[in-house]
Amino acid sequence: MHAFGQILKIEARLYLRDLPTLLSTVGVPTLILVVLGLIPALRKPDPLFDGQSFVVYFAPSLLVITLAMAGLNALPTVLATYRERGVLRRLATTPASPAALLAAQLVITLSAILASAVLLVLVARLAFGVPLPRHPFGFAAAFVLGTAALLALGLLVAAVARTTRAAQALAVPLFLLTMFFGGVYLPRFLLPDFLVRVGDYTPPGVQALLDTWTGTAPQPLHLLTMAVVAVAAGSLAARLFRWE
Repeated sequence: MHAFGQILKIEARLYLRDLPTLLSTVGVPTLILVVLGLIPALRKPDPLFDGQSFVVYFAPSLLVITLAMAGLNALPTVLATYRERGVLRRLATTPASPAALLAAQLVITLSAILASAVLLVLVARLAFGVPLPRHPFGFAAAFVLGTAALLALGLLVAAVARTTRAAQALAVPLFLLTMFFGGVYLPRFLLPDFLVRVGDYTPPGVQALLDTWTGTAPQPLHLLTMAVVAVAAGSLAARLFRWE
C-alpha cells in the first residue's frame, strides 16, 4: 500500500505537469460550452431539440470529449511509453509492482474525468442555466458504464501496443470514431438515422447520457451494451497485457 501511494503521488505530479493533456481533458469541454453558451441563439429553446436549447442538447456530447481524451488518448499512450522505455520491466524487480503503476494511472484518469464532468455540469448550470441531470441515478449509471467501456478499450490498446507509435496508431481511429458517433464533430441531429442508432451503442453511449440529462430513464439495452463492452474489452486486455 505504501508503494502504491508513492507511485500515485509521482504519477499525479507528472500528470499535473503535462499541461496540454490536463487542459485538453479537463478544460476543453467546458471551454467549448462557454463559447457556445455565449451565442444567444444557441440558448433559446428550439422544437428541433424537443423544446431544449442547443446548449442543453449538446452538453452530453461534450462529456464524450473528456472520456475519449482520457480513455483512448492519454491512458494507452502513457502505458505504452512506459513499456517501451522499460519502466514496467524495471518496476517488476522492485517492491512497487507494475500493477501498482497501472492502478495509479487508472485512479488519475478517473479523477481527471470526474473533475472535468463536475466542472462542465456546474458551469452549464451556473453560467447558462442548463438544468442539472434530471435523472441523477440513471445519469450516474450511464456515466459510470460509459466510462468503464472507454477505459477498457484504452487498456486493450495499451495491452497490444508495444510502442508509443503503435498505441497512437491504434488509439487515433478509435478516438475519431468515438468523437464522431458521440456527436462532437457533427451534432447528432444532422446525422442519418442509421449513424445515430450506431452512436447509441458506441461507447460511451451518448444517447443514455442525453436521456438521463433531460429526465428520461436510460434504455436498459444501452446500459447493457456498455457493460458488455467494458467486461469483454477489460477481460481481453487483462489476458493480453504484458509488462515488457
